[in-house]
Amino acid sequence: MSLVVLVTLPPEQAPALARALVAERLAGCVNVLPGLQSVYRWEGEVAEDREALLLIKTTGERYPELEARIRAMHPYEVPEIVALPWDRALPEFQTWLLDATSVGGG
Repeated sequence: MSLVVLVTLPPEQAPALARALVAERLAGCVNVLPGLQSVYRWEGEVAEDREALLLIKTTGERYPELEARIRAMHPYEVPEIVALPWDRALPEFQTWLLDATSVGGG
């Protein structure tokens, strides 16, 4: 199974997390989308912050390690980590993703 994982975090910390996930083969690709304005409820109050969104492409096999690494590097007490499975994509992309996230891959 392949996954797109959504993660929000402070914009200044997004590039480092993205690089770490790809370097450690936990993700094949991470898109960093800056410029989000997030409005949410936290500890009974409505809060508003500037954030970046990471679109992380990975596999179901790598997800547990990916989640653990995000939690270790993420500054929030409760990080947003939402994994969306997908089963249709360009076959060559799926092959590339499997290779990019395999420990012995190229």
